[in-house]
Amino acid sequence: MIEDLVPDGLWAQVAPLLPAPPPRPRLHHGRHRADDRAALAGIVFVLRHGVGWAQVPQAVLGVSGVTCWRRLREWTEAGVWPALHEALLAQMRREGLLDLDEMSIDGSHVRALKGGNHVGPSPVDRARPGSKHHLIVDANGTPLQVSVTGGNRHDVTQLLPLVDALPAIRGVVGRPRRKPRRLYADRGYDYDLYRRRLRARGITPKIARRGVAHGSGLGKKRWVVERSFAWLHQFKRLRTRYERQADLHLGLLHLACAIICWRKLPG
Repeated sequence: MIEDLVPDGLWAQVAPLLPAPPPRPRLHHGRHRADDRAALAGIVFVLRHGVGWAQVPQAVLGVSGVTCWRRLREWTEAGVWPALHEALLAQMRREGLLDLDEMSIDGSHVRALKGGNHVGPSPVDRARPGSKHHLIVDANGTPLQVSVTGGNRHDVTQLLPLVDALPAIRGVVGRPRRKPRRLYADRGYDYDLYRRRLRARGITPKIARRGVAHGSGLGKKRWVVERSFAWLHQFKRLRTRYERQADLHLGLLHLACAIICWRKLPG
């Protein structure tokens, strides 16, 4: 089961990024540290099936849900998930699987059952506590960067932070790519101030106008980001936010993005 949850190819990408475990006291007689791959398998199990940490199959994986949660916290604090995502993006660019000239951006609401930071009253869910996933993808829908805010934050407030947080994607000779030539967005991002700021960054904004009849044709480009949200929310743990700590929820989002990228790579 561990190999099904964390195949050899994915583990080969993750293992070099994991921090060294803390040294054991010389006369320590307690349990040995749980296997890292088994712990990652437990994390992926929770991410994929949307169950609680107590439902991690310890008898099968050989690691408890509490240990998996602790390892998630440890690796999130060490920045493992963004590093994994960035490494896989570089590999995809090397394989010619990225189209970075055009990107699309959007946001999606999720309910936050346990509160925590980056939670706010959702305007699309009767003001229930919620969070928002903000996502930017390439022309093929490959997730490039993601963030989490309170459910009451307007999409446009995360436009520039998300663009500026795009990773420097390597993989080919020359400078790494950090920004698109054109950025597509829906009417929620229709502010001339942000159009000017995008142009100042060398990016041509392709943003639908409010009050203008549908039929601009921009939807033919923007639909890929909606499909990417569907890919992300196939990981059932991301459909509803259970983590009180936003950084752990964001860590799971980055891990899901990385798995999506890994699945796109050839055998």
